[in-house]
Amino acid sequence: MNAFRPMSAWAAAAWLAALPMLASPAIAADLRIGLSAPVTSIDPHFANAAPNSSFARHVFDTLVMRGPDGRPTPHLALSWTPVEENLWEFKLRPGVTWHDGKPFTADDVIFTFGRAPSVPNSPASFGGSLRTVTKVEAVDPLTLRITTSAPTPNLPIDLAAIAIISRHVGESATTADYNSGKAAIGTGPYRFSSYSSGSSIAVERNAAWWGPKQEWDRVDFRIIPSPAARTAALLSGDVDLIANPSASDLPRLRGEANLRIFERPSARSLFLSLDMERTGATPFITDNDGKPLPKNPLLDLRVRQALSLAIARQGLAERVMQGMAEPTGQWMPPGAFGYNANVAVPTQDLARARALLAEAGYPQGFKVTIHASNDRYPNDAQTAQAVAQMWTRIGVATTVEAMPFSTYLTRLSRQEFSVVQNSWGSTTAEAGSVLLNIIHSFDAPRRLGASNDTRYHNPALDTQIEEALSTMDAGQREQRLAAAVAVSMQDVAFIPMIMYKNAWAVRRPLTYEPRMDEATLAMGVGRSE
Repeated sequence: MNAFRPMSAWAAAAWLAALPMLASPAIAADLRIGLSAPVTSIDPHFANAAPNSSFARHVFDTLVMRGPDGRPTPHLALSWTPVEENLWEFKLRPGVTWHDGKPFTADDVIFTFGRAPSVPNSPASFGGSLRTVTKVEAVDPLTLRITTSAPTPNLPIDLAAIAIISRHVGESATTADYNSGKAAIGTGPYRFSSYSSGSSIAVERNAAWWGPKQEWDRVDFRIIPSPAARTAALLSGDVDLIANPSASDLPRLRGEANLRIFERPSARSLFLSLDMERTGATPFITDNDGKPLPKNPLLDLRVRQALSLAIARQGLAERVMQGMAEPTGQWMPPGAFGYNANVAVPTQDLARARALLAEAGYPQGFKVTIHASNDRYPNDAQTAQAVAQMWTRIGVATTVEAMPFSTYLTRLSRQEFSVVQNSWGSTTAEAGSVLLNIIHSFDAPRRLGASNDTRYHNPALDTQIEEALSTMDAGQREQRLAAAVAVSMQDVAFIPMIMYKNAWAVRRPLTYEPRMDEATLAMGVGRSE
């Protein structure tokens, strides 16, 4: 029931982009990439975080690949067909081998689907992508049948998040074995070479890859959290490409004759998540004398509305992000599947915010700490500081504690915070990703709300979300998603602030195919005079 060609659009584009490099032996065989955020593990199932998943695509393949526009294209799966409402059949690519030479089969997919949602100590599970999968059967070595507990129209694009690992390696492997390289054996275009946590990663070309030949013999990824240091590394020639150049550096970079800038609107939103789990005191909120409040004020809708109204989103986009973001009142860009045009960007209204706090019983406000990362998202710490100043103006005296992303993610997964600045990239290119993973109540057995770390809970909305995501008719599903978006924003399930714009800067004659999902891939680097 789909007409995809055996070679994906992405693969064909990469193959065509590689042709000029074949004819030019003067082009360096090594590629050096400066990343803005750390890869916290080589284990592709350890953390559902964009930097980890982006790197994993070099070593591990997926059944379905997301194209630069977020649309699904064939990869290890050549085709997929809904046989019945709750039954899909996937035809797998023949002739694929693991880096150790053993053949890839349907049994490896079955093993992967069992492991991905349940990696020990995972701070962010992939369970949401497999939430409805109840049975996976191998009809033959290259044919899978997947049974779901409910109609799941998004199953192919959901599976694009799951890196496929081998049973013969993974069955006895730990996350530490992947980080050491012992278990980092995939079917991808590159082979693992080395990993230094928080510093660097290296891969080497997999000459036996089933896809188009990769012309980079070696790719070195350097973790450079500081935007100024990334720019300096690019200008000096220490790296060939950088992700997320600083907005303040872009005018200078655009003026450099030997550099190119590639941009694309992102499906990543930056928002504030509020502790909705504790009914009594919450750890980082006190009265103005520093004493814990007996009741969590964030449970009061009026308080959540006040905090949202205090934020000048246009100011964040224009001044803090210097034009590399757009203000938003939801979490998808206009035109995206499930975007609700009736959900407006809230206008800052300090007087109304103060009145709402008073109505809720906090006329003098209170004290709060915002926790944020300082090395993960563009200007993440600076954005949190700007919000703190805005909240202080309505009587909510706010401080910021910013920390490295690896520390932040671990503490977030333990529900340690009262208010956290968070982000989610909806790489499925539709509103359901956030509804499923962030807004739906946390339900580990059903793999729902996998990243709902502040435990927002709305049973009626949960039902609405599940109905929307199981609606096979695309038009009805989009209407139901948009309706769920409206309800979640009326209840201030979290506080959306901005949508990012993605950018990469490269040294000529290199080019980069910009991606909605912000992934920085060696496979997307080409050459053009």
